[in-house]
Amino acid sequence: MLNYILANFANILLFIAPDGEKPSLLSVNPGLIIWTIIIFIILLFLLRKIAWGPLIKSLHTREEMIKNSIENAESLNKEAQRLIEENKKNLAEANAQSMKIINEAKDMANKLRDEIITKATDDAKKISDQAIRDIEQQKESALNEMRDKISDIAISAAEKIISESLDSEKQKRLINDFLSQVPKN
Repeated sequence: MLNYILANFANILLFIAPDGEKPSLLSVNPGLIIWTIIIFIILLFLLRKIAWGPLIKSLHTREEMIKNSIENAESLNKEAQRLIEENKKNLAEANAQSMKIINEAKDMANKLRDEIITKATDDAKKISDQAIRDIEQQKESALNEMRDKISDIAISAAEKIISESLDSEKQKRLINDFLSQVPKN
């Protein structure tokens, strides 16, 4: 029996009819149809037992992995958006703070400039006042020195003219009276 099945199987595979003729492409061979169905069912059964379970399992695993990857990507995208917003907020705060620092520095510079100008003005006024006082003192000193020299010259001239000697106290009084009548400038 096994020999008969193998022989028919070989004929089926070679497309040879049982009477030895070659079948045409359009001829129907019931043995070939039956064997094809039996082999298909056996192959389907073997595939279901051997390959279908692991294949379905790997498809489910891949589906879960893709689903998890998509969820992970979405959560990372949300986190990235949150970080972008946070960075924008931090950048805005940093800009505001830098503007505040710049404005404070400008205010400090203006105050310092005003203080320096005020101090320089005060120092210049003090120096000017001191110079005026020094000039006045030197003027007074020069006038006093001139008075003394003029009085000495006048006394000498008067002695020569009068040829008599006056006492020095009287002479100084006369000269001071004369000089008080002379303008100070």
